[in-house]
Amino acid sequence: MRRLLLIPVEIAARLQRDLLLLILVLLCIGLSVLDPAAIASYPQLVDWPTIAALAGLLLLTTGLEESGFLQHLAFHLITRMHSERHLALLLVIVSAMLASVLTNDIALFIVVPLTLGLHGMATLPTARLVIFEALAVNAGSVLTPMGNPQNLFLWHRSGVSFATFVGEMLPLAAILLGTLVLLTLLAFPARRIDTHEDIGPPPLARRLLYTSLLLYPLFLLLLELRQPWLGLAAVLTVFVFAFRNVLRQIDWALLLVFILMFIDLRLIAELPAVQELVGAAGLEDPQHLYLAGVFASQVISNVPAAILLAEHADDWRVISWAVNVGGFGLLIGSLANLIALRLLGERQAWWRFHAWSLPFLGVVASLAGAWLFLRQ
Repeated sequence: MRRLLLIPVEIAARLQRDLLLLILVLLCIGLSVLDPAAIASYPQLVDWPTIAALAGLLLLTTGLEESGFLQHLAFHLITRMHSERHLALLLVIVSAMLASVLTNDIALFIVVPLTLGLHGMATLPTARLVIFEALAVNAGSVLTPMGNPQNLFLWHRSGVSFATFVGEMLPLAAILLGTLVLLTLLAFPARRIDTHEDIGPPPLARRLLYTSLLLYPLFLLLLELRQPWLGLAAVLTVFVFAFRNVLRQIDWALLLVFILMFIDLRLIAELPAVQELVGAAGLEDPQHLYLAGVFASQVISNVPAAILLAEHADDWRVISWAVNVGGFGLLIGSLANLIALRLLGERQAWWRFHAWSLPFLGVVASLAGAWLFLRQ
C-alpha cells in the first residue's frame, strides 16, 4: 500500500526532472480537452512498429554498455586520437556514414554510447560531441531512402528508382556534410587530448557482450523484413531469461516520449487551422513548398511535415530537400535530435544544441534553396 502511494510522487518527480516529457504530457492533456472524442483514436496515431524497433535498440545498446564493450572501444579510440578536432571529425564522419546505411536513429544508438564511454577517460566536451553527432546523422541520412523515415515515405510515394533518389539527394548531402565539416573544424580546437593517468581498458562481461553482438544483426534483419515485433520478442526473451538486471538500466521513459510525440504531433498536424494554413500556402510554387517544409518541420517535426505536405503537393524532390533541411534548427525538427540528447542525459545540453543547430539551419537552408532555385 505504501508503495502504491509513492508512485504518484515518483511520477511527479520524474516529470519535474524531464522537461520534454512534462511538455508532451501537458500538450496531450490540452489537446484532449479541446477534442475529448479523439482520445479513443490515440493508439492509432502511434507508429507502433517504430516503438518496437526503438525498444529493441534500447535493449541491445544497453546490453553493449553494461558489458563494458563501448567503454573498452572508447579507451582504444581515445588513446589513438591526437587532438579534440581529430576525434570530433572522426565521430562526425562515422556518424554520417552509419546514418546513410543504418538510419539516423540506429547510428545514434551506436555512436552516442560510444562517446559517453569517453567520459572519465579524458577531459572532453562530451555534450558538444553528441550535439555534432546529432547534426551528422541528420546530414548523412539524407542521401538514401533508408537513411530516415521521411525519405523512405517519399521514395515509396515517388516511384523512382533507388539510384535516381540517391542522385537527386546527393547535392543536398554534399551541402550539409561540407558545411558540417567546416563547422566542426571551427567548433573543436586542435588541443591535445590528455588522458587521465589511471585509466585502463575496463573489464568485459563477455557473455553479455557476445549475446548482444549476435542479436544485433538478427534484430536488424527482422527490421529490414518489417518484423519489428518479432525482433523485439526475440531480444526481450533472451534478456528476461539471461540478463534481467539489464532491463533495470533502460531509459523506458524514452519510449513514452516517442509515444506522446506521435500523438501530439499528429493531432497538431490534423488541426483545421494547420490544414488551412498549409492549403493556403501556395504550395504549387516550389519555393513556397520548400519554405513550408522547412517551417513545418520546426513545428511538427520533419516526418509529419513530409506526410502533411505530400497530401497537398506532388514535388517529392522539393519536399524531401525541405523536410531534411528542416530536421535542423529546433530540437523538435527531427526525432534523431531527441534521441541523441536523451541518451546524453544533460538537461543544459538542450539549450546548447540550439546554439549550434539554429545557425546551422540558417546557413544550410540558404545554400540548399540557392542550389534548388537559383541555378534553374
